[in-house]
Amino acid sequence: MTAVAETPLLREPSFRYLYLASAVSQFGTQVGYVAMPLLAVTALDAGPGEVGLLSALTTITVLVLGLPAGAWVDRVRRRPVMIATDLVRAVLLVSVPVAWWLGALTMAQLYGVAIASGVGTLFFDVASQSTVPHLVGRDRLTAANSVLVGTNAAMDVSGRSAAGVLVTFAGAPVAILLDALTYLWSALWLRRISTPEPPPVPVPGERFGRQIGEGVRYLFGNRILVAVAAQGGLSNLGFPLCSTLLPVLLVNDLGQPAWVLGAYLAVGGLGTLAGSSTAHLIGRRLGRGRGVYVIGLATAPFAFLVPCVGWNVWISAAAWSLLCFRTGMNNVLLVSFRQQVTPDPMLGRVNATMRLILMGAVGVGGLLAGLLGEVWGSGAAMWAGASIIALSWIPIWLSPLRREI
Repeated sequence: MTAVAETPLLREPSFRYLYLASAVSQFGTQVGYVAMPLLAVTALDAGPGEVGLLSALTTITVLVLGLPAGAWVDRVRRRPVMIATDLVRAVLLVSVPVAWWLGALTMAQLYGVAIASGVGTLFFDVASQSTVPHLVGRDRLTAANSVLVGTNAAMDVSGRSAAGVLVTFAGAPVAILLDALTYLWSALWLRRISTPEPPPVPVPGERFGRQIGEGVRYLFGNRILVAVAAQGGLSNLGFPLCSTLLPVLLVNDLGQPAWVLGAYLAVGGLGTLAGSSTAHLIGRRLGRGRGVYVIGLATAPFAFLVPCVGWNVWISAAAWSLLCFRTGMNNVLLVSFRQQVTPDPMLGRVNATMRLILMGAVGVGGLLAGLLGEVWGSGAAMWAGASIIALSWIPIWLSPLRREI
């Protein structure tokens, strides 16, 4: 009997629409990632503490709303949540260039936009990660995540490169406006997804708090999910310690033009793209779990070249790219593990609990970067981040994933 070949993922309309929405909005997000702190530094003369707080506020809301978001997403259809949060974030970002053009922009407004956008991103990401298994099936999760993560990495490269050029020649407010328009694009494509979404399964009389607790207990009762959370938490703590103060260090302290910052971050995006694109090959050759800790161990020494940015920008950028290669690979393999071991009715809560850990670590890393930068200088924050990144492979090595094939 002849086997029927599977339809390529991008030829399936619903996944293709999700892909198009994700790709362009990720491009805009990376433009905003570069443009927002540069606007704070150049237009409002923000210092290390203010830039660190701005970075942290985009993610720190996860600590407050992460768990309720997962329980709520499990109670509703997910696509309308994604569309609504895209539209809200577009409006929020448009307010920044408008205020700048009117001469009314303040750090307080940037902080408010960072907080509200962080809430929108939280709900969008929880809903999106819970949607992928439904659209492609669990047997195709690694392939789907490889496509999504790989494309997002490509958008990291192009978005950050474009941001440096755009900020240099058109200004940070124009770059932030472009970010807002990409969220509108995303909402339009998400509306076209036609695959019927199964209704949430109601549990009569079950309290909201009890649902949240079930998700937390499921995650911490699974050794694989605990290892994934520990590895991701360490990595997400270390990376913002290294990157949050780069606009201050490169542009203010070293006098580099904005395009150098964009190029530095884009080199990292190339590493993420390479890691996500080769994740399935590494997993096939080494075993998926073994591949995570072997690549983590192999790239660990290069973390200590990243803080040497004042000595040589491009050697630091090359080391950063290797660390981002590891991140791209991990994003495919570890997210796929998480989606495979979590039952459908629990996906929103487990994804939200994981996001609480991962994005909470990003927020804490941003705050620590600002604090260390104010007290001991930007270099101290980068050395602390490099040390944490170098050790982040250890939880996988200590877990059952070490033997996963």
